[in-house]
Amino acid sequence: MQKIIIAIAILFTLGSCASKKKMLAVQSERDQIQLQLDKVRTDLSDCDGKVAKLNSDLRTAQTDLDGKNSKVKELQDQLDFMKKNNNALLDRMSDLSVISKEGAESIKKSMEVMGSQGNYIRDLNSNIQRKDSLNMALVMNLKRSLQDVSDEDVQIEVKKGVVYVSLSDKMLFNFGSFDLTSQAENVLSKVAKILNDYKQIDILVEGHTDNVPYRSGNLQDNWDLSVKRATSVVRTLQTKYGVDASRMIAGGRGEYLPKVDNGSKESRDMNRRTEIIITPKLDQFFNLYTPQAGK
Repeated sequence: MQKIIIAIAILFTLGSCASKKKMLAVQSERDQIQLQLDKVRTDLSDCDGKVAKLNSDLRTAQTDLDGKNSKVKELQDQLDFMKKNNNALLDRMSDLSVISKEGAESIKKSMEVMGSQGNYIRDLNSNIQRKDSLNMALVMNLKRSLQDVSDEDVQIEVKKGVVYVSLSDKMLFNFGSFDLTSQAENVLSKVAKILNDYKQIDILVEGHTDNVPYRSGNLQDNWDLSVKRATSVVRTLQTKYGVDASRMIAGGRGEYLPKVDNGSKESRDMNRRTEIIITPKLDQFFNLYTPQAGK
């Protein structure tokens, strides 16, 4: 009888251990699922934040475009009013005997010149509006393509009528080097795809440094380093991603055009950058401001 009791106790103990192991396994699996769920929620929150920022940028750009359209309409209304009054005045003058034939011809030519200038103003406003629309499309496409890159490493904005893509040096290069990192090439491939979609634009690549003197390698100074870094970016865009070399310019600004004062490490990090500046082709740009009539 005693042996039977001992056997039952052993079976009970073994069963209890097996149940405990199963419970621990279920708890471990539950913890792993909870960790995965937390990560998915975090990624979803980040994605929602980026989508909200893109939507905000789009609303801002649309507001700017609506303002420019309103100004164009206002100018057109003023021009139509002036032409109407001038035509009425010319009709009245033609009936007055005190106006000589030469005087009437002079007034008529003046009206024709004003009409030509009005056409020029309309064309100029139309071209400016078209350029603003192109800039807005470029910014939105670039931000969408680079939405997985940190805002600290890539900044996209419109300044003085052109699009600036500012890339941090810590993403593009190792310290004191002008050889591109693998992360840099991944970002440049995305930028190059957008540049290749817009054949009517030129690209200026500018290298910038902080004011800490350059003291390594075979380069002379920060200015030399900034030029080499700009050339590395241009050469990669050309040879690896097919951007037409005739559209690109490489230049270096050294330490002489900082974004902020170089008084702290964080400020110097901001100043070490490479900027891709996207502009209309220069001949098209100057044509916007060249009167075709009434000079």
